[in-house]
Amino acid sequence: MTPEELAAAVRTVLTQAVADGSLSLPEDEVPQPRVERPRSRDHGDWSTNVAMQLAKKARTTPRALAELLAGRLADVAGVARVEVAGPGFLNIRLDAASAGVLARTIVEAGSAYGRNETLASQHVNLEYVSANPTGPVHLGGARWAAVGDSLARVLAACGATVTREYYFNDHGAQIDRFAESLLACARGQEIPEDGYGGSYVGEIAAQVVRAEVAEGRPDPATLPDGEAAEVFRSRGVALMFESIKAELHAFRSDFDVFFHEDSLHTSGAVDRAIGRLRERGVIEDRDGATWLRTTDFGDDKDRVLIKSNGQPAYFAADVAYYLDKRARGADCCIFLLGADHHGYVGRMMAMCAAYGDEAGTNMQILIGQMVNLVRNGQPVRMSKRAGTIVTLEDLVEAVGVDAARYALARSSMDSMIDIDLDLLASSSSDNPVYYVQYAHARTRSVARNAAEHGVSREAGFDPAALGTRADADLLGVLAQYPATVVQAASLREQHRVARYLESLAAAYHAWYGATRVTPRGQDPVDSGHVARLWLNDAVTQVLANGLELLGVSAPERM
Repeated sequence: MTPEELAAAVRTVLTQAVADGSLSLPEDEVPQPRVERPRSRDHGDWSTNVAMQLAKKARTTPRALAELLAGRLADVAGVARVEVAGPGFLNIRLDAASAGVLARTIVEAGSAYGRNETLASQHVNLEYVSANPTGPVHLGGARWAAVGDSLARVLAACGATVTREYYFNDHGAQIDRFAESLLACARGQEIPEDGYGGSYVGEIAAQVVRAEVAEGRPDPATLPDGEAAEVFRSRGVALMFESIKAELHAFRSDFDVFFHEDSLHTSGAVDRAIGRLRERGVIEDRDGATWLRTTDFGDDKDRVLIKSNGQPAYFAADVAYYLDKRARGADCCIFLLGADHHGYVGRMMAMCAAYGDEAGTNMQILIGQMVNLVRNGQPVRMSKRAGTIVTLEDLVEAVGVDAARYALARSSMDSMIDIDLDLLASSSSDNPVYYVQYAHARTRSVARNAAEHGVSREAGFDPAALGTRADADLLGVLAQYPATVVQAASLREQHRVARYLESLAAAYHAWYGATRVTPRGQDPVDSGHVARLWLNDAVTQVLANGLELLGVSAPERM
C-alpha cells in the first residue's frame, strides 16, 4: 500500500463516518489527509494528524475522533494495527504483504514511478542562466544551469508543459565594450579599461578574422574603427553565443527558446507593452518621460520606461518581455536570478500586477546565491581561460559533469555554497554524488550476482516475504519518492530530490548489509531471495528516476 493509497483509505473512513452520522461534519469539508513517516519507526509505518485537524470542526476532542477512526482503519485491507498516540495522532502499521507489494509496483511502473499529473494544466516558462554573451558561463551561471534544468525536469515530471528559455542580452553598452575588446585584441592593442579580458577574447577575435578572410573579405582589424567594430560586434557576439550554447549543451542543459533582447526593441514589443499598460491606466507622462506607476502595486518608487531623451530604459525591455512570455501561452513565468538582482524583485512583481496578473502566481522570481570553489583548503579564484572569474568549463574540467551538476543542484538556491573540488573528485562516501551513484551501481551488481545464482523475478513475487525490519525501512523510504517529486515541484526546490536520493542510498546500503538476495552456499533459492531481488530492482529504478531529474547519470558499474 502506497502512502497515497493509505491517505485515500483514511479519507474513505472519514467520509463513511460522516455518512452514518458518527462524525458531525459536512461532507464537502472532508479533507484529503496527509500521511507521513513517523520520526521513530517504533511508532508504526505511517502517521496522520487528521483527527487533530478536524476535531474542532467536528465538535469533539482530537483523541475521541482518533479513537473513532482507529477502529475503522484497523478493518482496512493491508492495515495490521492502528494506535492512538499523544493528543490524537494515528500511528498505522501495515502488514508485510501490503507494504511489500510496493516493490513490484515500482518495478512495473519503471521510469513512470514518481511521475504525476499535479501540474498538468500549467504552462511554465522557466528562464535561467541568461548570461551576457560577452564571455564564458561563470560559476554563478553554472549553478543556474544545474538548478534550472533540474527544476524544469521536476516540473515536467509533474505534468507541466515547460519552456526552457535563455534571455540573450544582445542590446546595450556591454556589447559595445565586448566588440571594442575584440578589436583591440585583433590589433594587438591594450584592452580598454572597461573592456573584457581573458584568453577567450583573443580566441574569439582570431575566429572572427579567420572567418572574414575565409569568405573573401579583408581582415576586419584593418578596417576603419567604425566598420571594424561593427564586424567584431556582429560576428564576435554570434561566435561567443555559440560557444556558450556548446558549454551548456555539454552540461546537459539545453533550451527550447533563445530569446534576443534586441528583438524587443526592433519588433515594436516595447511600444505594444506600454500601449497595453496605458489602456490599463497605469502609465503616466511627466517630466518629458514615460513612467509606469509601480507604486500603485507596492513598489518603493515609480519606474521610467521611456527616458526624456526618447530612449527606452532597461526596465522597458523587462515589461515587454514579460508580456511576450504571457502572449506565448505561459501561465507561470519563473525567473532564476542572482543575488545581485534582489533589488529587481519589487518592481518586477509590481509590473506583473500592473498587467492585472497575480504576482507570485503568474510571475515567480527565485533568487540564488553565489558559489565558492575550494581546492586543497584554499579558494579557487581565477580561471585559466577567462582570467578574473571561474567558469563552468573550469568546474567540469575539474570534476566532470555528473559531480558538477549534482553538487550545484543539491542545495537550496538561496544558500551560498562552498564546493570542495578534492571531495567531488574522490571515490568516498563523503562525496554525495559518488555515494548515490555507487548505490545504483551496487544494485546492478546485486542483480547480476543474483542471475548467476539462479535468482530471478520470473519465479514470482511474494510480498509477505519482505518481512524484516530492514525490508520495511527500505520500503518506507521508497514510498516517499512520489511525494518528494510533488513537493520539489510545488516549492520550486529541486534539491529535495537530491537529498531524498541520499536518504535512499543510505537505506539501501543498510539493507544490503542486513539481508541477502542470493542463498548461502548450497542453500536453495526461496521466496525471500526472489522478493528481495524485486526490492533491489525497485531501488535501482527509483535511484535512476531521481538522478534523471537532476540530469545525472546512473552508472551500471563503478
